[in-house]
Amino acid sequence: MSVPDVQAQGHGQGAKHTPSVAATKEEKIKYGPYDWWLFTIMTTILAIGLVMVLSSSSIIADSTFHDKYYFFKRQLFYTVIGGISLWIAALIPLKFLYRLHYWALLLTLLLLLLTLTPLAPTINGARRWITLGFASIQPMEFVKIAIVLYLAYFMSTKHATMGTFWRGVFPPCLVTGVYCAILLTQPDFGSAIVLAGILFFMCIAGGVRIIYILWSIVLGVASIALLSFSAPYRMERLKAFMDPFQDPSGAGYQLIQSFYALASGGFFGVGVGASQQKMFYLPEAHNDFIMSVLGEEMGLAGLSLIMFLFLCLFWRCYRIIIHQTEMRAKLTAFGLTAIIAIGALINLAVVLGMMPPKGVAMPLLSYGGSNLIATMLCIGLILNFSRQTGSCAKSS
Repeated sequence: MSVPDVQAQGHGQGAKHTPSVAATKEEKIKYGPYDWWLFTIMTTILAIGLVMVLSSSSIIADSTFHDKYYFFKRQLFYTVIGGISLWIAALIPLKFLYRLHYWALLLTLLLLLLTLTPLAPTINGARRWITLGFASIQPMEFVKIAIVLYLAYFMSTKHATMGTFWRGVFPPCLVTGVYCAILLTQPDFGSAIVLAGILFFMCIAGGVRIIYILWSIVLGVASIALLSFSAPYRMERLKAFMDPFQDPSGAGYQLIQSFYALASGGFFGVGVGASQQKMFYLPEAHNDFIMSVLGEEMGLAGLSLIMFLFLCLFWRCYRIIIHQTEMRAKLTAFGLTAIIAIGALINLAVVLGMMPPKGVAMPLLSYGGSNLIATMLCIGLILNFSRQTGSCAKSS
């Protein structure tokens, strides 16, 4: 997949006095224009998200904080921080980025461990956030980026060993497994599944043998079943997913309210701001279930527009991936795209009742600072790769 640089190598005594022209050029990177289509599509989705956060959160914000713009103003603040992060990520030299994989792993590991200390509040029975006073950080959102940077490094530099288990497959599985184990202690079952999904698709892209892929599917299904049966609340969610109307006021309540919202929207929706389900019927209306409110207010047409925009976004990302000339760049861009794609697919599947609730936000649409900043950071890095028209930076 990579195109090796052709270097002029001298032989004999004269070689040590002759500088390599190709070796000098190897340090240079040719830059083209950014993929402005990708940026425009992201901005469009983000703008729709801001409108929907304002619409879906105004009632609960007014009731809780006596300010119907409370969540909207915070989301605007997160958007500004995300925009700065995107700009930095789009400009950062790849040689510098490629040195950050171990540091990113260490930093995110420390942040995850902090969630298990008294510094992290317990919210809805889980300890997933670190409170800073003016805001909270959910480390998991940045763990995904760190894992992608590490996996891209490992699979590109150890590509020759990816066909073996102990030297090629086991190390990335072990590293990802450690993070998944910490997430399960929070507990955050949904995020552990997301990390496992990133590892799975990166292994496919990285050239892992098909037999190991098949075994990972078997092991993954068995692990999900075991974890589901070992926790009563997960079993309740699973039963509610199978038939939410068996417990309409309990475990199935949120999913039923989501169905009501989508059914009420029809084809063109009831109008932006006119949702009934956001009036304390649908929990997490501005977070995980913002697509339900969007479907109610904008109808099937609005949902179809969002899906089309995401398809266009992923198509631009795909074009960037295939035009990379270096293995590590391809894998990094692929992994960053997978972060956004997996989050969007899981959120939409939950809202439509195709998957048990997982607490996964819809990228660029759901309220939440960590997810929004991390998503815009991913887009910024992908934009960085979009301008690489010459040889990429060294992977070392």
